[in-house]
Amino acid sequence: MSPVLRRSSSSDSDSESQLSDCSSSSSCGDEDEFNKRIAPNWCAHRLIIERCGFRLDTRRDVKLWYQHYWESLISQGYTVTKDLPGYTRACNGSDDNELCKDAGLPENLFRGTRCKDGTKVVIKAVHLRSREYDVVRYLSSPSLRNDPRNHLIPILDLIEVPKDDLVFMVMEEWSSHLIPETPCTLRLYLGALRQCIEHAVFMHSHHIAHLDISIRNMLTDYRSNYAYIDFELARRFDGIHHPRIRGCRGTEVPPELEQGGVGDPYKTDVWALGRMILRACSGITFPSSRLLLVQC
Repeated sequence: MSPVLRRSSSSDSDSESQLSDCSSSSSCGDEDEFNKRIAPNWCAHRLIIERCGFRLDTRRDVKLWYQHYWESLISQGYTVTKDLPGYTRACNGSDDNELCKDAGLPENLFRGTRCKDGTKVVIKAVHLRSREYDVVRYLSSPSLRNDPRNHLIPILDLIEVPKDDLVFMVMEEWSSHLIPETPCTLRLYLGALRQCIEHAVFMHSHHIAHLDISIRNMLTDYRSNYAYIDFELARRFDGIHHPRIRGCRGTEVPPELEQGGVGDPYKTDVWALGRMILRACSGITFPSSRLLLVQC
C-alpha cells in the first residue's frame, strides 16, 4: 500500500554534476541546510501528527510497553527488574499524557502508534527539500511500491508541514535484530541476503545510490521480510550516465574514497553490500550441514 501524501507542494529538483562531493559531519555528502539532520519541536507538531491518525508516545505508552514486556518475560520463566532507564524516565512526571521520547533515538526520530489499529511506528522528521525525502517519496510512489524487488521500509504516511519546511515520514517499526536467535537456518540467512541484494539492484536500476548500506540500516519484521532504512546519504543520479562521488562518509567506505579519491556511487553500494554480508556471517551459528540440507 502506498503512503498517503498529506500535503502536496512543488519541490525544486537538485541539478547534479558528473562529480558529487560527499563530505559532511552528519551524513555522507550533504553540507547544505536542506540535508542536515534536524531536531524538530515535537510538542509543537503533536496535533498535526494526531490529525493524520498517529500518536506520539507518551509517558503512559512507555509504561504500558514495559509492563507488557515484563509480562512476556515472566511468562517465559525469566526474572525481571523494573530498574530500567526508559521506565524510570517515563515515571518521572505527573502527567501521563506528556510526550516521552526514547533517549536512545536521535532528535529527528520519535516512536508512536497508529491510532486505528495500534500498529507501532517510528516517525522521522526531514527537511521538505532534502534528498532523503525526494528518494523515499519516489520509492514509495504507486508505480514502484509494489515492485517485488522494492524492500524499502513500509512508509505509512508522508505528512508535509510546508510552513516549517518539514516532512514527517511515518514508518512501520521493525526490528534491527536481523536474526532473532541461533542456530540460524541457511534458508533464513540466504533469504535475508537475497532481499538486501534485490533492493540494491532495484535502487540502481532507478539511478539511486544508498551510500550507507550496513547492518545497522537493515530491519526485519520477523516474518521473513527485510527492509532498508536511513536514506540520509542517498542520491538520485537521473540523467547522469557515469556519476562519480568523492569524500563519502558512510559506514562502509571503499578504499578509493577513504583515501580521498573519486568513486562510482553504485560500486560504492556494492562494496558496502559485500562488507555487510561478511559482517552478517560473523556471529551466526548454523546447524550441522546434514540438518541444513533438510531445512533448505
